[in-house]
Amino acid sequence: MNYRKFGKLDESVSLLGFGAMRLPCHKKEDGSPGEINEKEAIEIIRAAIDSGVNYIDTAYPYHDGNSEPLVAKALKDGYREKVYLATKNPSWELKEKGDFTKYLDEQLGKLEVDYIDFYLQHAFNPASWETLQSINFYDEAMKAKAEGKIKYFGFSFHAEYELFEEIINAYDWDFTMIQYNYLDEEHQAGLKGLKLAASKNMGVVVMEPLRGGSMGDKMPEDIKEEFKNTAKSPVELALRWLANQPEVSVILSGMSNIEQVKDNLKILSKEDMLPGKALTSEEAALIKHVEQLWNKRILVGCTSCNYCIPCPTGVNIPECFAAYNIYGSSVSWQEHKAKTKYSELTEAGTNASKCIKCGICSPKCPQSIEIPEKLEELHKLLG
Repeated sequence: MNYRKFGKLDESVSLLGFGAMRLPCHKKEDGSPGEINEKEAIEIIRAAIDSGVNYIDTAYPYHDGNSEPLVAKALKDGYREKVYLATKNPSWELKEKGDFTKYLDEQLGKLEVDYIDFYLQHAFNPASWETLQSINFYDEAMKAKAEGKIKYFGFSFHAEYELFEEIINAYDWDFTMIQYNYLDEEHQAGLKGLKLAASKNMGVVVMEPLRGGSMGDKMPEDIKEEFKNTAKSPVELALRWLANQPEVSVILSGMSNIEQVKDNLKILSKEDMLPGKALTSEEAALIKHVEQLWNKRILVGCTSCNYCIPCPTGVNIPECFAAYNIYGSSVSWQEHKAKTKYSELTEAGTNASKCIKCGICSPKCPQSIEIPEKLEELHKLLG
């Protein structure tokens, strides 16, 4: 495994991090994810650690609150001592002074630890940023650091760059986590945010390196064709694009099975996964071409994180958006594929026509997608 210095901190972190947001799950009758498959989840986390991964990331809401207890089980038997443990304080739940500490203490209990190595304020947006400042959350965080409950304090981010700049300049943060890949170079914090964090000597954890798998197996067929003359897979090139940048400390992957673990380990453990050496000029040019081509076709920026489901009326929101983005291709047969996919959702009773615009989903979306409006839009085209 390759390791990198974590910004100004005296810590060496594995280039590959394990994200416990997309753990293997038992399937419900309708095919949607159910409870975590505990045995398999523990096996894949430990397999990653045994191969050198030392950054394990979870969060309060993942898997309906069950990710942290699962990670606690995976880190028993001496595994806790081998890793840096990261989790996130739920920004949207903090309403008054003391709430930060309340949730931190709850998470320490769920994780069965005395301290958390890397603690993040989760998914700032304009509203939560204003609220958290008003209740002096940062003072509580610094008190927790002084008490030894957390070692380092950072924040994760999904909003626009202007807010990122305001937040990162407001306090002396230890590190940050941003959504970043070659499709998001100019979205959210983006390349500008990465450079700004690096200028402050902060460690940067990259999430969604493959955009929820859309840059791997879920890649549109016509986009795959762009890679037909390269020896490396689209997944490897996407990861190399990140590893090539010295500002990237950890590439966080939400792995759901042992095959994904093995593939990521194989790629990110290669000797040439170094800044400035991981990508050839020809490969960089190909990725830039794909980025420009693909971004024109993305109609909705869904990463299939599944925060928005279950929907109270049964809409399979991520799959509806997946069909919509297939439709975004200018290739005629892709339009047919999109409508076929959407008809399958219609037959299953999970298409966008079931949406009653209750609005429960939108506040949960890290991408700030106005979900009911987009569902109505795509149903008019695909339904």
